[in-house]
Amino acid sequence: MIGTVGSRCRYPVKSLLGEAITATEVTGHGLAHDRRLALVDTETGKIASAKHPRRWGRLLTLTAQLGAGAVRITAPDGEVWHSTDPDADHHLSDFIGRDVTLTDTPPAQPTLDRARPDDLLRGATDIGIDISHIGSAAPAGTFVDYAPVHLLTTAALARIDTRAPGAADAVRYRPNIVIDTPDDTGFPENDWPGRTLHIGDDLTLHVIARTPRCAAPTLAHGPHPRARPRTAEHGRPAGAGRAQPGRPAGLHGPDALRRSVRTGRRPGSDQARRHRSVGVTKKLPLPS
Repeated sequence: MIGTVGSRCRYPVKSLLGEAITATEVTGHGLAHDRRLALVDTETGKIASAKHPRRWGRLLTLTAQLGAGAVRITAPDGEVWHSTDPDADHHLSDFIGRDVTLTDTPPAQPTLDRARPDDLLRGATDIGIDISHIGSAAPAGTFVDYAPVHLLTTAALARIDTRAPGAADAVRYRPNIVIDTPDDTGFPENDWPGRTLHIGDDLTLHVIARTPRCAAPTLAHGPHPRARPRTAEHGRPAGAGRAQPGRPAGLHGPDALRRSVRTGRRPGSDQARRHRSVGVTKKLPLPS
């Protein structure tokens, strides 16, 4: 056994703060209701993402929670809008300062702007912006960047805290599952790609790649102030993993986590390896 399931989170709207949950179903789409909605810039047609913080940083001051038949979005001052409100787009556009549309349907070629992390971390005034394609191998109908499930361990958080105090709040890394590990040293996730994690009796997660370097953890997240991790002094630890569920299952309680080594090569493994340098994962179809 390598640990137990700790906190579980879902993010009903991409790039907004999410909510802690105690139980959920997990399918090939990831956690139920996770990243099923997103804001689309009506001028550019791109997905709004805090990965471009100078344009979309205010997204991380909004909180999205699943309600009865709608997603509840709460602003920092306590004002509440619902995804089904006819004027939701107007309120969100006014708050963010750009015209946006809240949608559950990804564009045909979904893209987002991603600021270069190294430029942000060193405080450069001229930030490079790259266009990232999302969903090229993700489940239809969601707005995950690539993989359906994002994993993080308490060991990774503990190591981050020793290197960059104040930057180790799990909320900054937006994981779906935080795994409580008995050993608080190192980044155990870095060894997981190519392995299968078993949670309880039913849920299996195939770990394909490590999470890519990203500047989002340095940004303010709700009540958590901006942090400036000194990662350049310590290399490039990944400290998180991207996973694909093996079959539909429930995620309930602190189920024990065990790991098995994968044997052979899975379909799509070549593509997954090609993407590994940028930290994306290959989504494979569920067995029928």
